[in-house]
Amino acid sequence: MSDTPDDPKIEPITLAEPLARAIGERYLTYALSTIMHRALPDARDGLKPVHRRILFAMRELRLSASSAFRKSAKISGDVMGNYHPHGDAAIYDAMARLAQDFNVRYPLVDGQGNFGNIDGDNPAASRYTEARLTAIAESLMEGLTENAVDFRPNYDGTLEEPVVMPAAFPNLLANGSSGIAVGMATNIPPHNLDELIQGCQAMLADPEISIESLVTLIPGPDFPTGGVMVEPRETILEAYRTGRGSFRTRAKWAVEDLGRGTWQIVVTEIPYQVAKSKLIEKLAELIQTKKIPLLADVRDESADDIRIILEPRSRTVEPEMLMAALFKNSDLETRFSLNMNVLIDGRVPKVCSLKEVLRAFLDHRRDVLRRRSQHRLEKIDHRLEVLEGFILTFLNLDRVIDIIRYDDDPKAALMREVWGKPHKRAMTEKDYVSPKAGAGELSELQAESILNMRLRSLRRLEEMELIRERDALQAERAGLLGLLASDVLQWAQVGTELEAIRKQFGKDTVIGKRRTAFADAGEVEEVSFEAMIEREPITVICSQMGWIRAMKGHVDLTTEQKFKDGDGPRFAFHAETTDRILLVGANGRFYTLVGVNLPGGRGMGEPVRLMVDLPNDSEIVDLQIFRSGEKLLVASTAGDGFVVPSDEVLAQTRAGKQVLTLGAGIKTALCRKVVGDSVAVVGDNRKVLVFPLAELPEMAKGKGVRLQKYKDGGLSDATTFVLASGLAWKDPAGRTRTETDLGEWQAGRATAGRMAPRGFPRDNKFN
Repeated sequence: MSDTPDDPKIEPITLAEPLARAIGERYLTYALSTIMHRALPDARDGLKPVHRRILFAMRELRLSASSAFRKSAKISGDVMGNYHPHGDAAIYDAMARLAQDFNVRYPLVDGQGNFGNIDGDNPAASRYTEARLTAIAESLMEGLTENAVDFRPNYDGTLEEPVVMPAAFPNLLANGSSGIAVGMATNIPPHNLDELIQGCQAMLADPEISIESLVTLIPGPDFPTGGVMVEPRETILEAYRTGRGSFRTRAKWAVEDLGRGTWQIVVTEIPYQVAKSKLIEKLAELIQTKKIPLLADVRDESADDIRIILEPRSRTVEPEMLMAALFKNSDLETRFSLNMNVLIDGRVPKVCSLKEVLRAFLDHRRDVLRRRSQHRLEKIDHRLEVLEGFILTFLNLDRVIDIIRYDDDPKAALMREVWGKPHKRAMTEKDYVSPKAGAGELSELQAESILNMRLRSLRRLEEMELIRERDALQAERAGLLGLLASDVLQWAQVGTELEAIRKQFGKDTVIGKRRTAFADAGEVEEVSFEAMIEREPITVICSQMGWIRAMKGHVDLTTEQKFKDGDGPRFAFHAETTDRILLVGANGRFYTLVGVNLPGGRGMGEPVRLMVDLPNDSEIVDLQIFRSGEKLLVASTAGDGFVVPSDEVLAQTRAGKQVLTLGAGIKTALCRKVVGDSVAVVGDNRKVLVFPLAELPEMAKGKGVRLQKYKDGGLSDATTFVLASGLAWKDPAGRTRTETDLGEWQAGRATAGRMAPRGFPRDNKFN
């Protein structure tokens, strides 16, 4: 067996060719194929190859908007077999999307059966559904038989397919597009067709029109699902100028009065590409996790239209406040990214501005107009030549009949004959004047047409019809010649054709009305989480094993509480439902709990590890109420520590926030609120050190600096205090003792310190 393949298309990699270069060349080929033939749409017709082939195959099957439906399996099979040699599932998915009126602003496929829904359900199998083209899809392909665009061989060379569609309207912006290529992507929102045509006509009137003027006519996307766009005009203007940006869209909602002071919110439109079922699941999750305390319930009462009911917790809740919280925490508000990366002339990928995209479409329409006019001109010339032969037949009818009856080769005889004066006077000179009538020879086309003429056509009435047809064609020919010779007439004709599309699918039609409204985002102010919670006193209790609960009201902290067997009290303090509570783990991470979300105090509570991602091998070092603007002293068992602002340790997720960097075998020792101007440290060796607080750095996170020097053991406790007031602690008898003369223990940071004074607690703790 030979080492070299026989197939000339296969290029073997030789040892002399570096592997990196070989892979690079082949990957570049793949990347270009993905960019040009799969992911990016053409700026002229706004279609990718798969969509173009689907529409062309449906046209070849004669599935017009007024024809009967055909099975989707038949359509996808023809597309796959004739034009698109890929999986039938991918083809059917692409075709189904073209039929989804919640995904495509102007559907190009008219589907019958289950083609999916806004809940996110998939379409039925292709054997169960049927489809045909829509009227607007037919306008995309108008002119294919008139040489409007180039054709190329299909994948196996047996058929031909259009390189691009004639595209009677700017489909790229009307229906939008999205795709991911190699190293680039595209994401274009749908727009209103009426506004796009107005923009095109403004460009025809003034080719140097500014982006600002265009955005006045095309204010923004028009999503098929409606919604309310709250993006500022300046941002929209910049996005259309650069071809990159984003558009913020919110759900459309209204307050429905239920009487007696009660009300509910009804959502009737949701943002584009948001699955309604997943949206409702997210809203239900917000209720369950109590992230939106103002929301009591959510219901889906949708039928053919969308109707989502949001019930407030109480009638005193402000609807704007509730919706502001939902916009921030759910898909009732989304951002649609704009990346207008398209193929210019089907070859060059480029991120285009709004003006550049419209210019590419208009140039394409002008080219289509020229090609169709030239094609029509050729057809007219062909027909005029035939008509001249027919008219000459009527002028010399007797001679023509003689030739056909008696000549062995009538076609050659007709072509040899030099036609002079007519043998039979059929009309006056003013009725017909032609270069071929009266003198000259017939062409092969004319002779063949005369021989194929039916006897029934040799009527006097038919002569008049031929004259009228000739005159009409000559007038049309003169008009076409004038059109092809004048740029002004060509652009005027392009505008006329666009106006016809606007009348058919514009804002006065059901499909053409704008669906997405505009509003100012400032109408709904964002509110803090605390503002949504009813402020009530609670008593937070956490056991040694980490079971936490919140009892209503401020309970006496000395009251004995019940705990599970083998468990006991650890933390207990008064708080409020609006408070955020800091949990300090031995792993150096800080976690945030919210008072209103803590389990009730009727039972034993719940493990705090179900609320935050605190590892099982990490103990709870401290539990305290968060106060903004405070500073905290944090330290490890190795004796390293620093001061951190309380706002820096607030965590937004269950995973918490790493504040203290710890080495192997080292844990968090303490977290104390900073008060005063001095720091007192005690080690396991019962040596106490006092030094100024200013010697500790203030950091957001890290390992910190050495607080006290140890030969054996580590840090036991630390606190901050006012030096002038003295250092206080409780002696073994429970009495508070204050030491004001601390000169013996005062030294620089990171020194060893001196033995604790007489009466210092045996557990080496200041508090």
